[in-house]
Amino acid sequence: MLLSFAVFLLLLLLGMPVVFAIGIGGLVFFLTQPGLQLTMPVQLALAETQNFSLLAIPTFILASNLMNELGVTRRLLRFAHVVTGFMRGGLAQASVLLGFLMGGVSGSAIADATMQARLLGPEMVRRGYSRGFIAALQGFSGLLAVAIPPSIGLILYGSIGQVSIGQLFAGGIGVGVLLAAVYMLTVALLARSRGYLPETAPPTAKEVGAALREGFFAVLFPFLLLAALRFGVFVPSEVGAAAVVYALLVGLIYRELSLERVNRALAHSVRDVGMVALLIAMAAVLGYGMKWEMFPQQVSAFLLEAVQNPQVALLLILLALLVLGTVLDSTVMIILLTPILVPAAKALGIDLVYFGVLMVMTCAVGLLTPPVGLSMYSVCSVMGCGIGEYVREGWPFLAATLLVLLLVYLFPGVVLFLPRLLFGGGV
Repeated sequence: MLLSFAVFLLLLLLGMPVVFAIGIGGLVFFLTQPGLQLTMPVQLALAETQNFSLLAIPTFILASNLMNELGVTRRLLRFAHVVTGFMRGGLAQASVLLGFLMGGVSGSAIADATMQARLLGPEMVRRGYSRGFIAALQGFSGLLAVAIPPSIGLILYGSIGQVSIGQLFAGGIGVGVLLAAVYMLTVALLARSRGYLPETAPPTAKEVGAALREGFFAVLFPFLLLAALRFGVFVPSEVGAAAVVYALLVGLIYRELSLERVNRALAHSVRDVGMVALLIAMAAVLGYGMKWEMFPQQVSAFLLEAVQNPQVALLLILLALLVLGTVLDSTVMIILLTPILVPAAKALGIDLVYFGVLMVMTCAVGLLTPPVGLSMYSVCSVMGCGIGEYVREGWPFLAATLLVLLLVYLFPGVVLFLPRLLFGGGV
């Protein structure tokens, strides 16, 4: 197994796409095990993609792309700007609120960050915001999509780790609300120090109501998901399909449904689903080697023997995830590490809903940090700014993110309050 990991890391260093590095690393394991047939990697890869619980992923991805194509984003932006435009740095505050609202539509941090940079970037430049600040703000605002249902990261963790996706969605909302509040406070402090002024007068109740009515169906989306899961109307694999129907109905209501837009949403979805499915298939090959060598059990035994305190063990795991996030994509980390860390967390007596939300959020921080932060490169490309400028402007948001992770680590109730209220307890 060590040889497989060595090959995987070597191929990564040589610049090979991570999905092929994972697959070749897994194949090396089978080549070094005479008792295993070489047809098994193909069987494992195909079998993993037929996992019924993973059916939620393509349907949620399609639903989110449909919502983005059918006028939802524009309506949510108008609502966000009406609510926050009277604050200092109004457009920046609207970006954070839009990130929170769009998290309930897209489920993807990279997609959210890129969309917001394209949508809000030019206007923010005209209003005097620096390109580095805009890139950092939009990148970190996109991180809210990792916590808010239907988060693809939480679906992956729940499907692979056999943890309730409904409870994970409920737990993510608490973290998303806290993270959005801390980001808005960060923006307020920066706006005051830099002299960013309010852009509109305080809205009247009538203006807020009109903007809310316009974006009502999009704002309602994540709450409908939770209600459907809580009351057993759908199982997770079915609720994604229901979300697709809901997105099409929203398009009809907004009178923006057209064959061209549906085709665009389908094209984006095929690309996104193909990427995730290939990662899952290749990870199944490498993951079989880990199970064969009883790697998850060894990690659990090591943590139980070396670190008696579950909270200390959890802190060490989170620190390791932060370091790994600087060199591995968050989706890859979730797919590879969930089968290893869930048994360890269970052995340590850590609630798996709490652990899952914290793990997925911690993995996602790497999307915004050098050297391989995909969201970072995406927003910098859209805004035309250098990585150095992004880093200089982004450190307050990184500090705010780490502060929220620390608060969630210290106070599990931030995650567990809603799952216990709605579902009667964690896992």
